[in-house]
Amino acid sequence: MSNDLGRGKSSLTDRIHDLLRDQIVSFELKPFHAISDKKLAEKIGVSRTPVREALARLAARGLVDIYPQRGTVVSPLRRIDLERSQFVREALEVGLVQRVAALDGRFELTRKLRAEVALQETFAELGDDHRFYTSDEDFHRLIATYAGLPGIWEDIGPSKIHMDRCRHLTLATVEKDVRIITDQHNAIIDAIERGDPDTAAEAMRAHLRRVLQFVDQLMEIHPEYFEGTGAATLAVKLESAAAATN
Repeated sequence: MSNDLGRGKSSLTDRIHDLLRDQIVSFELKPFHAISDKKLAEKIGVSRTPVREALARLAARGLVDIYPQRGTVVSPLRRIDLERSQFVREALEVGLVQRVAALDGRFELTRKLRAEVALQETFAELGDDHRFYTSDEDFHRLIATYAGLPGIWEDIGPSKIHMDRCRHLTLATVEKDVRIITDQHNAIIDAIERGDPDTAAEAMRAHLRRVLQFVDQLMEIHPEYFEGTGAATLAVKLESAAAATN
């Protein structure tokens, strides 16, 4: 596990939280992975207090499960979390894309969005899933930025966290042709450019609902990552985490 906490004004707890969050979302830390606050604190070179505070925040977001006196594990994927995450993200982003499609200055946005899609096509050809995912995020962030609601992307981020986990797994395992994603992005851009809020909303809905099509397939390929399928693994992990904590 990387212990690069970076620099800046954020608190140590914030940085530990963000590091673990990113590792969980990207599957560097997989579901049911045991996390020992003692070992993590020693590895980073800090007291256990900021580590415990970071874990408590992650637990509140459903990214880790804390079992008193037993240990902490990365939360399994839960269908209900994904569906809730997708629902909230769709509600917010459909509103944003309708808003930008009605703007007089939307053509500057569409130029930037097309440049982002060109990057995605390059990353797809290179098989670089990590940079493709980052560019995908930048595409949606651009729309939020041009909607004229400062800070709205920071509101969207926490709400889509479980969808992000599933998207990472989908790209790594079952998404065979990411050109479908870039085609959907182009459909969104075309509707914005025409100044057609209704079609832009329809295109965004189709795009954001795509991840739900893969859930059953992911459960078949990786049952060990989902709730209710890793009970034996969970018991072993908790025993290991408890022993490391004591």
